[in-house]
Amino acid sequence: MAEILIMNTRADQLPQLVELQILCYPTLADSSRFKAVHFESHLRTFPAGQWVALDGARVVGISAGFLYTFDFDHPHHHFDEIIDYGFFTRHDPHGQHFYGADVSVHPDYRGRGISRRLYNARKELVRQRRLRGIVTGGMIPGFVHFKALLDAQTYVAHVVAGDIFDPTLSVQLRQGFRV
Repeated sequence: MAEILIMNTRADQLPQLVELQILCYPTLADSSRFKAVHFESHLRTFPAGQWVALDGARVVGISAGFLYTFDFDHPHHHFDEIIDYGFFTRHDPHGQHFYGADVSVHPDYRGRGISRRLYNARKELVRQRRLRGIVTGGMIPGFVHFKALLDAQTYVAHVVAGDIFDPTLSVQLRQGFRV
């Protein structure tokens, strides 16, 4: 097993990022997935906040985000609006938080600590820039199995309590995130 390298994203990796979005989010509407035009925008807007996980030259994971000052007194927002439908135009070079828009790991590479290493790259950026922390939106992919039984808020409460494992939220909680 080769060592997985975490590094900042390069423009020549964009086609692989698009392929990874399709593999990681097969049930997500195509219009909701990041495309090359979005990834190009991310690199122009805030290259320091874009990472890939590489197995050799193969992209097997990505993390994307930007700087933003989050208002915790008014936490309700629509994810698509905050990320400007994938273009990160709300990036504020003087923002006090890193807003994590995506962490994706190739299905064949899950369970190998890649997402943790991508989150650690985010944490290192926060430390280097002396930011206040990380804010992220996250899908709750495990909810699909419970949606006939629970509403989303009840599902999240069960995940927070540790009664249900969610592939995204549970990992974020282990990283120290709060709902």
